[in-house]
Amino acid sequence: MRQLSDEDLAHILDQDIFHKISAAADGLGVECYVVGGYVRDLFLERPSNDIDVVVVGSGIAVAQELKRMLGRRAHLSVFRNFGTAQVKVREHGRQAAPDAAPAEVEIEFVGARRESYSHDSRKPHVEDGTLEDDQNRRDFTINALAVCLNQSRFGQLVDPFDGLWDLEDGIIRTPLDPDITFSDDPLRMMRCIRFATQLNFSIEDETFEALERNAHRIKIISGERIQEELNKIMMTPTPSKGFVDLQRCGLLQLIMPEVAALDIVETRNGRAHKNNFYHTLEVVDNVARNSQYLWLRWAALLHDVGKTRSKRWDPLVGWTFHNHNIIGAKMVPELFRRLKLPMDAKMKYVQKLVDLHMRPIVIADEEVTDSAVRRLMNDAGDDIDDLMTLCEADITSRNEVRKARFRENFRMVREKLTDLKEKDYKRLLQPVIDGNEIMEMFHLKPSREVGLLKQALKDAVLDNRVANERQPLMQLLVSKAREMGLVMEAEE
Repeated sequence: MRQLSDEDLAHILDQDIFHKISAAADGLGVECYVVGGYVRDLFLERPSNDIDVVVVGSGIAVAQELKRMLGRRAHLSVFRNFGTAQVKVREHGRQAAPDAAPAEVEIEFVGARRESYSHDSRKPHVEDGTLEDDQNRRDFTINALAVCLNQSRFGQLVDPFDGLWDLEDGIIRTPLDPDITFSDDPLRMMRCIRFATQLNFSIEDETFEALERNAHRIKIISGERIQEELNKIMMTPTPSKGFVDLQRCGLLQLIMPEVAALDIVETRNGRAHKNNFYHTLEVVDNVARNSQYLWLRWAALLHDVGKTRSKRWDPLVGWTFHNHNIIGAKMVPELFRRLKLPMDAKMKYVQKLVDLHMRPIVIADEEVTDSAVRRLMNDAGDDIDDLMTLCEADITSRNEVRKARFRENFRMVREKLTDLKEKDYKRLLQPVIDGNEIMEMFHLKPSREVGLLKQALKDAVLDNRVANERQPLMQLLVSKAREMGLVMEAEE
């Protein structure tokens, strides 16, 4: 965090857009402040193009005056029901290259207000207020910082809750009583953990205890709002930090009980299984180091979600989790539906990776055969690289010898996959004789017999027993058909 005086802030804000806002506010005779995340990020040296401005008076009026001053450079949107306005400004001076499109800055204007809440809703009753009222309603001290834009006090910081100290100490804390803050708007609990994860901050003890006391209030928040925060946690460099906090305060068992249920270790006859919750988070962090793809990270979070339901005790071998991948894959749609996550190809992608995640591990734990790799490539298709990334992240054994063997075998699997790709694996793995031709040859309609014949050809190709060429496949097809008592058109 950098130290900034009021003079430093005035220098940083010495930009055309802030002077235009200043002139608009002064012209209307109202106080005007840039607040919240933009100010916080100035101190943290994080880039931000989204600017929130609080006006002690009409935010809409200042936005309209700014639009008048900027002319065609700006686009104004007014939301009278909410008392807010947005101005999007094309900033030519921020172009990355002479021929690049102008950068766009979004400025949200709102009048200073005080809020009160009813117990069964996070929608507040709003009244006009002072800057102090507006800062009191902010979620966290680090988001309650305000810098004056009026010319007479340009660059002056207003920090009534010592948010700068919390920024310096890496602390998330509410400005007022955290029980009231979280009970009024329970989504702030998710935001609390999200900010702590994004910024790698700690949650102050009293604030965390209020999370525990108010966790049940999350039930009034929609799945859409919850998953927005979960996705932001998921896209941080170390998502495990957020999920540990969600579990510790009791929120995770309310929003994702299937994942929370993994946090258990059972011991029988002196034999314990590993804690699958913390193993899962280690896998998520491993994936996060290698991929920015949100849905691959979701697949990592859910890859072992079926273990709670599949866990069995076998006196001969100890704890088992047979078919946990299949059970977990079946759980994915309901979890996505409840959290209002997309029920489209993204869900299918996560489901497929959860289902297949054991396959490369089984291959790597045994002899790496061409046949097994070809079948894996066929089943994973275009997602094979993501599947391998997930499975390599799943190697969390503390046994260094076993870990080294897995890594060497995974290297061999990747080499064979690369070789298949170079040979156009889609053409190689799909038999040149398809179902339509089989039906025509044997006068069949779509049926079990057609499926068996197609599978016989596919198995032969995948096992590399027969070249994927018409003549050898035709010989195999005729032989298999005769076994099944089918007659070709030419034999009639």
